[in-house]
Amino acid sequence: MANFNVSDIRNVALVSHVGTGKTSLAEAMLFDAGQNTRLGKVDQESSLLDFEPEEIKRKTTISTSLASFDWKNKRINLLDTPGSANFAADARNCMQGADSIVLVIDAIDGIKIQSSKLIKQAQELGLSIFVFINKLERENANYKAVLENLSSAFEGNPVPVQLPIGQEMAFKGIADLLSQKGYIFDSDESGNFKESEIPGEMKDDFDSTREASLESIVECNDETLEKYLEGQELSGEDVKKALKDGINSKQIIPVFFGSAAKNIGVSQLLDYIAEYMPSPLEKGAVKAKDANGNDIEIKPCETEPLAALVFKTIADPYAGQLTIMRIFSGSMNSDSSVLNSSKESKERIGQILHLVGKKNEPATRAITGDIVAVAKLKDTHTGDTLCDEKKPVIIKTIKQPSPVISFAIKPKSKGDEDKIQSGLRRLIEEDPTLNSSRDAQTKEMILSGMGQVHLDVAIEKLKRKFGVEVILDTPKIPYKETINGDTKIQGKYKKQSGGKGQYGDCWIEIHPLERGKGFEFVDKIVGGAIPRQYIPAVENGIKGAMEEGVLAGYPVVDVQIVVYDGSFHPVDSSEMAFKMAGSMAFKKGVMEASPVLLEPIMYVEITVPEENVGDIMGDLNGRRGRMLGIEAEGATQTVKAEIPMAEMLRYAPDLNSMTGGAGVFSMEFVRYEEVPAHLAQKIIDESKAEKEEVS
Repeated sequence: MANFNVSDIRNVALVSHVGTGKTSLAEAMLFDAGQNTRLGKVDQESSLLDFEPEEIKRKTTISTSLASFDWKNKRINLLDTPGSANFAADARNCMQGADSIVLVIDAIDGIKIQSSKLIKQAQELGLSIFVFINKLERENANYKAVLENLSSAFEGNPVPVQLPIGQEMAFKGIADLLSQKGYIFDSDESGNFKESEIPGEMKDDFDSTREASLESIVECNDETLEKYLEGQELSGEDVKKALKDGINSKQIIPVFFGSAAKNIGVSQLLDYIAEYMPSPLEKGAVKAKDANGNDIEIKPCETEPLAALVFKTIADPYAGQLTIMRIFSGSMNSDSSVLNSSKESKERIGQILHLVGKKNEPATRAITGDIVAVAKLKDTHTGDTLCDEKKPVIIKTIKQPSPVISFAIKPKSKGDEDKIQSGLRRLIEEDPTLNSSRDAQTKEMILSGMGQVHLDVAIEKLKRKFGVEVILDTPKIPYKETINGDTKIQGKYKKQSGGKGQYGDCWIEIHPLERGKGFEFVDKIVGGAIPRQYIPAVENGIKGAMEEGVLAGYPVVDVQIVVYDGSFHPVDSSEMAFKMAGSMAFKKGVMEASPVLLEPIMYVEITVPEENVGDIMGDLNGRRGRMLGIEAEGATQTVKAEIPMAEMLRYAPDLNSMTGGAGVFSMEFVRYEEVPAHLAQKIIDESKAEKEEVS
């Protein structure tokens, strides 16, 4: 690869809803740039970008790939991100390394929810946006309908800078509105084309669209706008400057057309990326915190100290970890030492790599604005900042979304628990939206993620990379028990079997506490009714009984226990006896204090096309959901509700079924609430039956 300056770099993320042909577009770009000898297919080994077995099996992008290549004397760092909602967090993380995005839209299906969300996230990150309308060669392709929907989908002004020549099977080229030239492509997918006049049959449409686009473009530059309003003829440079200003300021969103599969319009898109997409210098500063926690901005400057953000890691049991980062300031040299300010540890930089999908090219230095990979860093993961030891900073990162689905996992082979935990730890380093935990209440190992496919892929990787197989099962709901009433009760433990006996006697009051208050123990013993050394034993006995539960074996919460009286034996009393007395009193007392079951309640946001809202609301009512409101955004609506966790365990496939795969949701725990009586009895009966089966 040639040497280049910061102003020559273009960091571009390809983003889209799943199935738009985004990776095919990336492969066509690499083909045109001479990085591949033939067009890659996402389900074949010829693909440079989708090469993981899980991607080839599913014919879709699962993990972002980086491809660095040169085009028209510019260095393009292309990030091919996943489109599935299961892996959307990976796309969001990697967009932090970009300065702009190309949103790929299917000319048949148009804009879908995931695309709308990605646009919103790109705008929140301050990225410039291009739109590429793909698959124009397909039957029922309708670019005009897509253009109409673009304006309502997001903030910004979509402006066509091209028009397609021909439609559906007759689609054969691109008419450029700025140069007023046509480009007719060969039919052999070679990307070869010849310049032509604008076809006569589309001249009227071309002229009217060009006039409307020029009006939008010239408004982005005051000098050009003034010339335009005065009726002066605009030069090509005038229009170019206004267009670049509009892209950098995010006032306009240029729209392009083509066919990735036929390699039509791809080279023209690359020309515009090279000429008009912002460089790291034009993108500007990134927000960070200094060593004292003060907010600062890091400006893109090679002479400043190093500051780099790790936005992706790839775990490999043989090659070691591969860390992908964006250099926001300064430079990085191979065989150098840097500070991981997020972990407050030093790292040794070995070989620096420029990636081209599954290939890599070694480099000795990375400059401001570049995106590179480094192998075998010992303690650096996604979201960490690497910087100069003398000027520590931490670059601000986006918040990771909460998991929406969980499964209990157990090894297929006994003794593999440690291997599972080790493998999951490596996978979580690679993908921070995975979460592994052990439920203290149910004792199950829980794997959580963004969807069923997300977890399926994680399990496949666990087997392929780390040689361990697991069984997935629906996790137990962490119910709890509490009381609604008060009572006073005696717990008396007396045992005599020859020799020294056992004697413990206590009187306690049991009162309910506010939800979420937990447990409160109050000692009101006076006059030595129970010796001081035995009071903790009473409390421990009660705590033990609380963990075991009374109704259905679930922990008891939100209770106050007052020990106020009792008696003891000078010889037979012991800590064990009073522990037993406390446990007995608690178990009897809870049953007299109106015991109830509690269940976890989740806050849920479900974003769906407008036409699906009625079905979603009806379904949520059937899940005992409590509606909180609906928020409209473009062609989608977000339903907000509170729903019991028990009703949401298998929601992902149901939502896909109701919306044809167009819906997405997120959820998080909010509080515990009482289970309705008829459902509580069923849970209690099931728990008793399970205990009897075990015994």
